[in-house]
Amino acid sequence: MMAPPSRLLPILRRCRSSQARSLSSLASPASKAVVYDEHGAPEQVLRVADVAPVQLGERDVCVRMLAAPINPSDINRVEGVYPVRPPLPGAVAGYEGVGQVHALGPAVTAPLSPGDWVIPSPPSFGTWQTYIVKHQSVWHKVRSDVPMEYAATITVNPLTALRMLQDFVQLNPGDAIVQNGATSIVGQCVIQLAKVHGIHTINVIRDRPGSEEAKDKLKQLGADEVFTESQLDMKNVKSLLGALLEPALGFNCVGGTSASLLLKFLRQGGTMVTYGGMSKRPVTAPTSYFIFKDISLRGFWLQKWMNSDKAEDCRTMIDYLLGLVHEGKLKYEMESIPFGEFSLALEKALGKHGSQPKQVVRF
Repeated sequence: MMAPPSRLLPILRRCRSSQARSLSSLASPASKAVVYDEHGAPEQVLRVADVAPVQLGERDVCVRMLAAPINPSDINRVEGVYPVRPPLPGAVAGYEGVGQVHALGPAVTAPLSPGDWVIPSPPSFGTWQTYIVKHQSVWHKVRSDVPMEYAATITVNPLTALRMLQDFVQLNPGDAIVQNGATSIVGQCVIQLAKVHGIHTINVIRDRPGSEEAKDKLKQLGADEVFTESQLDMKNVKSLLGALLEPALGFNCVGGTSASLLLKFLRQGGTMVTYGGMSKRPVTAPTSYFIFKDISLRGFWLQKWMNSDKAEDCRTMIDYLLGLVHEGKLKYEMESIPFGEFSLALEKALGKHGSQPKQVVRF
């Protein structure tokens, strides 16, 4: 026999109260994070702090971070010179990384399970911490049969390389591109992704000790030609191309004289895309290049592209890139350092120990 409604009400209240207590007790473990309260030199304003447990909302996912890189744009955000920055004080540094699902809110509908590898996609502020709680829509499940350092770094640099190869000029097998900053991770990715699609690469690197070794490494990745800037101090650089076609597309991340060298290579109607400015010098071009060669100068900023309506496209491309990593067709040099040695990783990323691979912090 069913109990009368008057007797059911206290039971329902107790059930709801118990459910509320259960939801309120669903929280992340206490965390450690790299935080800053003001902009400035990273080695002065960054500190490792304890973070209290965070309550999970119904559709939140708690992720235990596995690894996150220190990118130049991360440094720029801390310095306060990047266009988009997290609010202060109490900002948690870091923008991309990979983690493992730790716990799910009770109403999560995304196809996620504890133990899955996930990345914030598009990337999201605050990846330099041991646990993160964010809405399910932030997280994209990725394959776990690749080194975690690649999953942690797959978005900012490799995706930049892929988008630039596809977004500006229709390239066909046999065509060529030219780029400076070829030893950077974007540069290395451009070489390998171009090779996958039958595109030739002409690469420019700085004059420095070890440049011959750098040339050999880039050619092992698939570079067709690699020149130091001093080798291009000549009137007719196109004589160096041999059987390669004049490039239709150039990628500049340096600026100054190095960018001008790329323009000398471009064919009639060619396009140079600038995505960085490591020399902190402006891009300049002779008037004749615009009038007689119809050269176009463009810019690319990945964050702007990802903040458009490209979220799903972004995730599909990330899966494609990680597939290339799994097949051995995409690789780049990184150094993994435990979170307990974050200060050392930061020093290396800031160039205080000479030229170093990309630093990836392992949590």
